[in-house]
Amino acid sequence: MNFENKNDMNDDVYSFLLYTGYLKIKDKVYDDKGREIPHTYELVIPNQEVHCIYKDIFMKWFERYQREREYSFIEALIKNDENKANRILQDVLMQSISYYDNYETFYHGFLVGFLSADKYTVKSNRKSGDGRFDIEVLPNSILDTAIVIECKHSKSIKELRSDSAKAAQQIITQKYIEGLEEEYEKVVGYGISFYKKQCIVKKA
Repeated sequence: MNFENKNDMNDDVYSFLLYTGYLKIKDKVYDDKGREIPHTYELVIPNQEVHCIYKDIFMKWFERYQREREYSFIEALIKNDENKANRILQDVLMQSISYYDNYETFYHGFLVGFLSADKYTVKSNRKSGDGRFDIEVLPNSILDTAIVIECKHSKSIKELRSDSAKAAQQIITQKYIEGLEEEYEKVVGYGISFYKKQCIVKKA
């Protein structure tokens, strides 16, 4: 877990937990070139008793926060509302992940966990059309809309838009949607690119 001293609500929570002893600083944080990152620290939970408090209170709060946005995100994808989907996913990224969880397999796993709602089945790396997609979100009823997602990890923030477009085009080129259309009433596809806490959602 990383702590960065910014004046937003999320960091106010971490500040409170740090200064009241519910978190403690383990070490400073350094970038890829070994330079210390100002006001950024690696934090740890000090003991088992506090860990139980996190599990019973803090983590339950975050689970509710995430679940509320999960259904809104899926609904936005179904309604072809790229802007709303992008803002919801961006908000979750800003609130949940470290700047240093910045690699493709992390984002893939993050989305699988985020999208695992009661009303849907989430599968990854399954064959469809002429290839294998990253993630599919399948409704319980074949009369509802299924979602196919292809993920990309961008090397820089400037490449986010082009990478999301490439991911969306891959869904079309590899015929991922056609592979599910025989089973579901409607199928939509999205390319999503990630760079640190930033993302772009692009409809295929």
